[in-house]
Amino acid sequence: MSEKLQKIAITPDTHTAPPAKFSHGVKKGNILQVAGQVGFGPAVPGQAPAPVGPTLREQTLQTLRNVQSVLEAGGASWEDVVMVRVYLTDTAHFAELNEIYNDFFADLKDAPAARTTVYVGLPAGLLIEIDALAVLG
Repeated sequence: MSEKLQKIAITPDTHTAPPAKFSHGVKKGNILQVAGQVGFGPAVPGQAPAPVGPTLREQTLQTLRNVQSVLEAGGASWEDVVMVRVYLTDTAHFAELNEIYNDFFADLKDAPAARTTVYVGLPAGLLIEIDALAVLG
């Protein structure tokens, strides 16, 4: 009989507690699932999280940094990511997203196997959300 793998919640110091019952990331064995991250700036004690700016570029870059913070807190990097899901609020943002995404990952040796983009509603002021799945080892 095999030993049950422990599930570990990941919350970087740069993040506030999630608004509902979920973790910013969960690691179980060599799998790390990063929950959907948005373009909130680093946590400031006593202040509610807020988007870093009104533009897709500002929010996308901060969202990618937020995903990266969770990856690093879980012992992973972008090189370990096998799947990325992007949630946009406006189909008109797709081309700009691709430019930002390609620039951000220009130096990445191996790109994730998949990137899915879907269009959704997000809370007021938010334009993008990104989650990621990483396999370590």
